[in-house]
Amino acid sequence: MGAVAFPINDLTGYFSGEWQLVREIADVDGAAMGEASGRATFTSEDGVLVYRESGELQLGAHRGPFVRTLHYRPSGSSRAAVHFDHGGFFHDLDLATGEWTADHPCAADWYRGAYRVLDDRRWEQEWVVTGPAKDHVITSRFTRADT
Repeated sequence: MGAVAFPINDLTGYFSGEWQLVREIADVDGAAMGEASGRATFTSEDGVLVYRESGELQLGAHRGPFVRTLHYRPSGSSRAAVHFDHGGFFHDLDLATGEWTADHPCAADWYRGAYRVLDDRRWEQEWVVTGPAKDHVITSRFTRADT
């Protein structure tokens, strides 16, 4: 993630629509553990930007489908509070500068996330997960799907 960030002043407008998703999962030393690819969509529903992703995951010997839903609740032109689909709080987000770092405790594990918007068609998200149960890096790259 070394490129210059792309500031966002309309978070809902930027994210809305469909994205191609490529995800890499590596251990803390960079050795590949798995990968995933699929689609992600952001749809505005009653003032909430609903994020849905789906695709195929390969993790070690496992290969199968994955799905996830998150709710981005806008709180300004570049800001949102991100919640899990069960309603629990995940993290805050502010992309006014095109970059954001967020933390999320999960039981005894710690998630440190970094968002970076590269341009009007590409953004990245990286989560470094540490703790007794997990010790890996998840890097997701999003490219706007051509419609």
